[in-house]
Amino acid sequence: MARVGSVVATAVGEVSRRDWQRWAAAVGDHNPLWFEPDYAHAHGYRDIICPPLFLQYAILGVTRLDELRSDGSSGATTGSLSFPRAPRRMAGGESTTFHGPAYHHDQVKLVRTIESIVEKRGKSGQFVVVTWHAEYRNQHAELLAEATTSMIARPA
Repeated sequence: MARVGSVVATAVGEVSRRDWQRWAAAVGDHNPLWFEPDYAHAHGYRDIICPPLFLQYAILGVTRLDELRSDGSSGATTGSLSFPRAPRRMAGGESTTFHGPAYHHDQVKLVRTIESIVEKRGKSGQFVVVTWHAEYRNQHAELLAEATTSMIARPA
């Protein structure tokens, strides 16, 4: 059984200008820092930068629909952590702090550890709140972002 402090997931991906620009356009984020080199230079960057929220997509693999779990997730977040008596899962929240930019062709590594596992009782019964801490670093080990994410698991 995984425990607090355990690494439950690691992943590496490359950020690509074309991918992040397509993503930014699709979500309606037209910030010139993602698209216009002159604008990025004028704001102290060496080139256009990757939208910080795109980092999580750059490291995710692709999961076929028939390989998804019954809750619709790939399991990438939870790693080997399972709750057989509490299979219903929902997001509990996320907080992200951005520390530095990622540039075209940067290799981004995610390391996700368990921060806490807390059993609680609410009006609808028992549930578990799991909180993870994730760090995103580039190929130079520079910290790009940190995220704290929680999940609520309930019995069926």
